[in-house]
Amino acid sequence: MNLIAKDPLQRKIEIVNWIILVLIFIPSLIFGTFKFALGVLLGGFISILNFYWMERSLRRVFEKLTGNVKGAVVFKYFIRLALTAIVLYFLISTDTVNIIGLIIGLSVVVITIVVTVITTLTKKNFLEEVI
Repeated sequence: MNLIAKDPLQRKIEIVNWIILVLIFIPSLIFGTFKFALGVLLGGFISILNFYWMERSLRRVFEKLTGNVKGAVVFKYFIRLALTAIVLYFLISTDTVNIIGLIIGLSVVVITIVVTVITTLTKKNFLEEVI
């Protein structure tokens, strides 16, 4: 049972994640090499999946709030970190992707959060000036 509804800001961030990934991936596919574009795409997928996984883990913790909450959160964090490290190691060591493209792709969630915060604050300040 989902007792905690998603915040509209979080929902917006989830949607903008995919938009930013597409806006970065298409030019990299057109102007860059295939390995660069693949790095952007896979890095974006990894960062977005980590974002969803973190949200799901924290949602479950806050729904239950019994037992060793801190230990569960830290344990799941380290599992997510280890799996991400293994995937990144595999991608880099097999020379599947361009490292710069991968780093750009991994930055998708950070870029999304910055863009969303700026646009939200701009809209809020604009509305306050009008009222």
